[in-house]
Amino acid sequence: MRETRLDAGQLILPLFVRSGKGVRIAVESMPGCFQTSVDEMLRDARDARDAGVGGVILFGIPDKKDATGSSAWDDQGPVQQAVRALKKEIPELVAITDVCMCEYTDHGHCGVLRDGEVVNDETLELLVREALSHARAGADMVAPSDMMDGRVGAIRAALDEAGFEQLPIMSYSAKFAGPFYGPFRDAAESAPKSGDRRGYQMDAANAEEAVREAEQDIAEGADIVMVKPAGPFLDVIHRVKAATGYPVAAYQVSGEFAMIQAAAERGWIDGDRAMMDSLLSIRRAGADIIITYFALRAARLMRG
Repeated sequence: MRETRLDAGQLILPLFVRSGKGVRIAVESMPGCFQTSVDEMLRDARDARDAGVGGVILFGIPDKKDATGSSAWDDQGPVQQAVRALKKEIPELVAITDVCMCEYTDHGHCGVLRDGEVVNDETLELLVREALSHARAGADMVAPSDMMDGRVGAIRAALDEAGFEQLPIMSYSAKFAGPFYGPFRDAAESAPKSGDRRGYQMDAANAEEAVREAEQDIAEGADIVMVKPAGPFLDVIHRVKAATGYPVAAYQVSGEFAMIQAAAERGWIDGDRAMMDSLLSIRRAGADIIITYFALRAARLMRG
């Protein structure tokens, strides 16, 4: 009689990839998470596949950063190499790539910076180059997370023109600015050097705007729309799903993960039960896909 069901195949595991071989660097603020080289990433991806996890989403840590984030569209970059390795070694695992500039720019913002402000339209050209590079590498899906206006339409048009008409886009449609991303910025080495991202990410007070953002992304060609963070915005997940009827993803972000981990390590809560309840609540709100650092652990727990 249970109304809501959670399945390992609905989970996506984020992975942080960098150059080198045999590299596995622990992320201090995210226990159990690592920056890895491609060979080590494959170990984690196989574990995810074997546990029934539906896919992985890749974030790159480049060897060099510059003002425009040019390493993002390097066909020999860590994400591109990771995608090729995944499609060769574990083709059945869905390989999604995050499309953004923040990991690649020396200032840590998600696009071209001028006079302290991100320039929207110039950034679109760079995002298109990154998405095309991921597509050439063999990505199963691209996921623009930058929150620039019009980026879904620009990426869709470029993919279609380049012969990637069938490549789906999972858009970070309602990405809210706030305090829950700190550990991720340690993992991805993407903290802004100055200012913050409130100029292009959403205000936490705005739920109706989130619906409009999702609808606009759908109009531009998004196949899946996303709400991020997940736990603090369950109502937004529900509204977006109800309003659009489209597949909805939700990202249980690093701060959500770290809070549960920290409380569990102190013995204040039952970590496994808190993890599973948090994921179930995201599903109950209407998410079809959950991106979570708990993906492997939760999948294994569900399998017994």
